[in-house]
Amino acid sequence: MKLIYQIILTITMILTGSKSSAQIFESERISHEATIQLNGVIEEVFPLFGPIKEMDWAPGWSPEILFTTTAEVDEHMIFKTKGKFEGEEDYIWVVSQFAPKQFFIEYTISTKERIWFVRVQCSAQEGTTIAKVKYTFTGLTKQGNELNKIALEKMFEHNLKDWEEAINHYLHTGRKIDQ
Repeated sequence: MKLIYQIILTITMILTGSKSSAQIFESERISHEATIQLNGVIEEVFPLFGPIKEMDWAPGWSPEILFTTTAEVDEHMIFKTKGKFEGEEDYIWVVSQFAPKQFFIEYTISTKERIWFVRVQCSAQEGTTIAKVKYTFTGLTKQGNELNKIALEKMFEHNLKDWEEAINHYLHTGRKIDQ
């Protein structure tokens, strides 16, 4: 399919006199997943992955809610956070899937350069909770492709053990871990 698209684009450029066929942009998609073990029952842990409850345990997490129909989290809730890279615009977040009975939530996050998905699936295991967290990044521009590589590496620098530590600290003490 990609080859057909490139052939059509090249023919269009030739017919229209365009000489920029060497500047064809290719979107890249990358992803990574990690599993963390949390010291609490699933009914107590899963809500901590919603944007409001995440403020209880995640240092620096401060979403600005733009639209919701509930006090905590609902499907299609929209909020924004500050961009993490110098000069980067705010991130727009949408709760794209929310299935609390299945302990599953997915976010779709975007800027004009890139879009990414965060999926969290929790499962109960003998009084603890296992959370599988997957980030999937797609570049919308060449710069977006590069930012995604940096973001994915930074996010999984500790394979989400920093999340595990922060959440377990909160579950044990009721407070955010020291920043």
